[in-house]
Amino acid sequence: MTDYRTVSYWLETAGDDLTPRPSLPESIDVDVAILGAGFSGLWTAWYLKERDPSLEIVIIEREIAGFGASGRNGAWCTSEFPTGPGALAHKYGDATARTVVQAMRETVGEIKRVTEAEGIACDWADGGQLIIARGTQQRPAVDDEYQTMQRLGLADGLELLDADQARQRINVTELQGALFSPYTAVIHPGKLVRGLARAVERRGVRIYEQTAVTKVHPGRYPTFETNHGNVRAKAIILCGEAYLSQLPGYGRAVMPVYSLITLTEPLSDADWAEIGWRNRECVASCRYTVDYLSRTADGRILFGGRGAPYRFGSKITPEMDKHAGTHQMLQDNVRAWFPRLKDVRFTHTWGGPLGWSRDFMPTVSFDPEQGLGMAHGYTGNGVSTTNLSGRMLADMITGQKSALLELPHANHKTRQWEPEPFRFLGVRLVQQSFMRIDRKAEATGLPPSGKSIAERLTAH
Repeated sequence: MTDYRTVSYWLETAGDDLTPRPSLPESIDVDVAILGAGFSGLWTAWYLKERDPSLEIVIIEREIAGFGASGRNGAWCTSEFPTGPGALAHKYGDATARTVVQAMRETVGEIKRVTEAEGIACDWADGGQLIIARGTQQRPAVDDEYQTMQRLGLADGLELLDADQARQRINVTELQGALFSPYTAVIHPGKLVRGLARAVERRGVRIYEQTAVTKVHPGRYPTFETNHGNVRAKAIILCGEAYLSQLPGYGRAVMPVYSLITLTEPLSDADWAEIGWRNRECVASCRYTVDYLSRTADGRILFGGRGAPYRFGSKITPEMDKHAGTHQMLQDNVRAWFPRLKDVRFTHTWGGPLGWSRDFMPTVSFDPEQGLGMAHGYTGNGVSTTNLSGRMLADMITGQKSALLELPHANHKTRQWEPEPFRFLGVRLVQQSFMRIDRKAEATGLPPSGKSIAERLTAH
């Protein structure tokens, strides 16, 4: 039997013994069946019950609630949308970009409201976020982001910081400045996802764990085939995110990209006195290969990033949660960013796949004729975007008119990923290109040109 405590620090410290709930006992008929007991599926169930308490809802989970990205992430409950405001404005116009950003900012507040109402103690801290320029090569990206937000009329509450002002918040080497946003909280995602699972159960939702959906049948009688029987419903909802790529018929809908994390031991008061970081802001740099950091409630530094190579055929295995080279790089980064921690001990390493859509836009859709709904493609910004998706799906399924359904990812249709081996070759090329671009920028102190094939292919 899997020891789910080993999946991540978050599940290990969720305050739950993680004993799996019962599997599906037999074939059943219900109103709504949801694949996946992560944030997307749980939020969808929560809001469906809020819209219509009479609905009979089940969630089918292959492992346990929170096993996937919801229980492994970097603890950012951020207002950042997977597609940035500049790209949204370019694709859909300034007004739509403003609407999306405002909806995401409100979503962070909505999550806080529900956690307080449901009594979910998830170590919530309203610290905001810092996008830092670590090196002169990153300063233009910070300035450009602030200018974009100013042009769109979205700079309220934002602060553009010079090097000294940024260092007063967090003492990082090579710091050239930062952009502060108050619209982000740091959380304990394990406590949130496990608490949310209990909250939907209190509302009458049944969660069947260790039950694998093996096939999906949309149509007149939408059905999940599982290894323990069939679930027939009026509506079936796919919320598997990266794991959707493992489902027959959906292998090219999303691409699993691994993000890995390392965690230090609790630091001393003297360490924190030098580092600062009193407000527990979420922190990220502007590297293409991605750095994201958070400070835990018990005084540890979480450092996450990309680097683990894409595997042929969108492969996902437990062994891929650990990649020695990437975890070593992350630990080296901790020591480089915070020289005082040159001898720090690392207590946990973990990782997992997140879901990339082909155009880096999430999709929230429902086809009433087929009885099929979907939510996926968060590209690493899913902790809060999933809540928005849950509300949108609840409105779609119950037929409520809602301003949320005017957002650009409502019933959005994205291209499928290329078939193998083209997908493998293209993704590996982009991964290697980003590493070279970052190394060159750090060596020269000059920002990336934005003209490379990799940059143009992934602009979002």
